[in-house]
Amino acid sequence: MLLELMVRDVGIIDEINWRLGTGLNVITGETGAGKSLVIDAIEALLGAKPDEETVRHGADAARIEGVFALSQSVNAAQLRDLLAERGIAFDEETLVINCELRRQGRRVIRVNGHAVPRGVLQQIGRLLIDVHGQSEHLSLLDRKRHLDFLDSYAHTTGFRASFAGKVAELHQDEQELRTLIENEKETARRVEFLRFQVDEIARAELREGEDEELERERNILVSAEKLKALSYEAYQKLRGDDVPGPSAADTLSEAVSAMKKLAELDPGMKQPLESLEATLYSLEDAARELRAYGDRLEHDPARLEEVESRLELIRDLKRKYGQGITEVLAYREKASVDLEGISHSSRRRTGLEETRSRLKQEMGRMADELSRSRSQAAEQLKVEVQKELQALDMTMVEFDVSIEQHPAEDGIPFPGDGTYAFDSTGTDVVEFLISTNPGEPLKPLARIASTGEMSRFMLALKGVLSEVDNTPVLVFDEIDIGVGGRSGEVIGKKLWTLARNHQIICVTHLPQITAFADSHHRVRKEVSGDRTLSRLDTLDGDARLEEMAAMLAGPDYTQTSLDGARELVQRAEEWKGK
Repeated sequence: MLLELMVRDVGIIDEINWRLGTGLNVITGETGAGKSLVIDAIEALLGAKPDEETVRHGADAARIEGVFALSQSVNAAQLRDLLAERGIAFDEETLVINCELRRQGRRVIRVNGHAVPRGVLQQIGRLLIDVHGQSEHLSLLDRKRHLDFLDSYAHTTGFRASFAGKVAELHQDEQELRTLIENEKETARRVEFLRFQVDEIARAELREGEDEELERERNILVSAEKLKALSYEAYQKLRGDDVPGPSAADTLSEAVSAMKKLAELDPGMKQPLESLEATLYSLEDAARELRAYGDRLEHDPARLEEVESRLELIRDLKRKYGQGITEVLAYREKASVDLEGISHSSRRRTGLEETRSRLKQEMGRMADELSRSRSQAAEQLKVEVQKELQALDMTMVEFDVSIEQHPAEDGIPFPGDGTYAFDSTGTDVVEFLISTNPGEPLKPLARIASTGEMSRFMLALKGVLSEVDNTPVLVFDEIDIGVGGRSGEVIGKKLWTLARNHQIICVTHLPQITAFADSHHRVRKEVSGDRTLSRLDTLDGDARLEEMAAMLAGPDYTQTSLDGARELVQRAEEWKGK
């Protein structure tokens, strides 16, 4: 609720400190006293755009401050979330909004001391106050709010939230699907390239260490003649017959024979003899290996060309895929994994398309059920609002709720009944229609010109929705235009009843409405020096009766008027006590 409103230098108001009460707050006063300025100040807290005349003549800026008590309502929870998102500090009990309106339309807005843009203030304001009169903030003029009203009445807000969750899921699915489709051409090129790379490496049939083996073989093939000559020369030195003098094997064999004789004479030399014999056997083995090695060696240009070709292939693969065969094989493995991942993306697209189809089918069933619930509730709402309108002396007014769906090829399918455009609220386009005169066609509410008619219609609707409406503060401006005293009493009763679940601020000229006030406030003009100033007083007791008597009979009221005012208050109090 709005605890306190402080206004400085707005129009003819130099300073007002208004402490509001709970329940029904009624504002009265003569025409031109400044009642509309008080409403303008409240609207400024909603983010209304000020004009040049808002700032009092002679002042640099107009200043408005509202202190709100936060309840435990749904709106209060949303407000706390909004403040937390913006990093605005707040306690659990109060919220303070400051607006400084400077000339040339400049403004400074602070919420609990934090500067915020006008858009944020408007979001906050919508959660706190609903103004009903000739106002850009009139919720009934916003067709989008009509669906909110209907869902509140139909108790379908929870189901609507579930549908919105499905919409978010669908949008996420479609976004991923669009990304996959957009990347399809690039993906196809990448698949072709990866397959080429994998096949190229696979065809090479590489082995770990193969390049080192081939390099050794190549070196041998290139030097085959020289290696053959060297191996022959070494063999001849060890065992050959074509060298002058004894070979190394012959010399060593003679030494062994001598050692055997020596060992026969001195058994202590047996061990050296065995070592010498082992050396002879090793020499003979080496000679045989040299002979075999030399016999195997031959110049093989075909094999050399084959080895060179294989090494060139390996070098080419290394240039493309890694420094060594190990890296090349690792690259092939990674490319194979990437191919599998792309194949998975293809399966992912198929899965997303199936999910999209399933979600749309499910959403179609949900939207159909939601639409049916709304249609049923709309029929009941029309009946209830019509009753309220009759009670408010608006018997000629006809009210209707239009619910439409728009066909769309890319929409969601209703069970056996086409596909329709949708958003997070469902497929229904809801609008309240009204005809204020018999024979006139039903038209959107925004075409109603009368402030009083609009306010009284809003009162009727709010009366029906009072238990489900979460907006804590409702303002009714000039609700009694064109209304007589008898209807005024009915309006007073409706306002007071509505005030059991809301804080109501009502500007009125009818004492019959004023009689039901929980708090009565008067706006008056006074002249101070050469300036006209607007003041706001809270009235009770005799002062309240005197104001109501003036409303009945004018400033020169009589005792009869006072008695009439007293009777109105007594009758209202008796009705409240029932």
